[in-house]
Amino acid sequence: MLDGALVRLAVAATAPFGADVLERLAARHDVAYLLTRPDRPKGRGRRLGPPPAKETAERLGIEVRQPERLEDFDPEEATVVLAAYGALIPEPVLDRALWLNVHPSLLPRWRGAAPIERALMAGDAETGTTIIKLVPELDAGPIAAQSAFAVGEEDDYASIAARTAELGVELLDGVLPEPAFMPQPSEGVTYAERRSGRTTACSTGAARRRSSSTASVPSRRTSARAPSCTGGRSRSGARASRKGSSCRSRCSRTGGGE
Repeated sequence: MLDGALVRLAVAATAPFGADVLERLAARHDVAYLLTRPDRPKGRGRRLGPPPAKETAERLGIEVRQPERLEDFDPEEATVVLAAYGALIPEPVLDRALWLNVHPSLLPRWRGAAPIERALMAGDAETGTTIIKLVPELDAGPIAAQSAFAVGEEDDYASIAARTAELGVELLDGVLPEPAFMPQPSEGVTYAERRSGRTTACSTGAARRRSSSTASVPSRRTSARAPSCTGGRSRSGARASRKGSSCRSRCSRTGGGE
């Protein structure tokens, strides 16, 4: 950390992006445990397999907690950092700790499940990471920190995922253990739906696409493809993520975020 203070916290993560954040946090802070989703059937044999974040935690010797239901979950720690957990955190549980969400976009742009994919597909000139307080409304919590970087011609999903994860941990260094918050702007809210066979993007108005990037849309769509939750490492060695739900109806049930 910048001030040399070690903070004890818990991490809630499931998908590869969350696994990357977990590993980076564990190198800088005291991670008490990982909260992650239960093992799920995978592959052709449909055998139970651990989520990527669990694999990372076990490799690092971090305790893993996998409750089927969260209604009675006691965080125990004062702070929980959430990154691509993949499920709604019940409001009573939110009240039991400070929950900080590492969201890989410049909120309020690209709230929802696939902000990295959508930023690439829309041809955004810049993206970044936002640290927010987790609230019941999808990715609408007050902002503790935010930082942007330019999206280069050679950037793809993996490179952006790695950069936003590292930036998220750096931002946490600057705000822990007692962040100050400011409300999110009410203007410019858009929603990032997970990619499917047909590409769409939800927003509070119409779907928005940068006119200057229309020529690069096919290549953007290719570079925006996220790996599955069980595979893919970025060029920097960090696992990239795809966590899912679809826009407002399903994202609101999973807590949003990539």
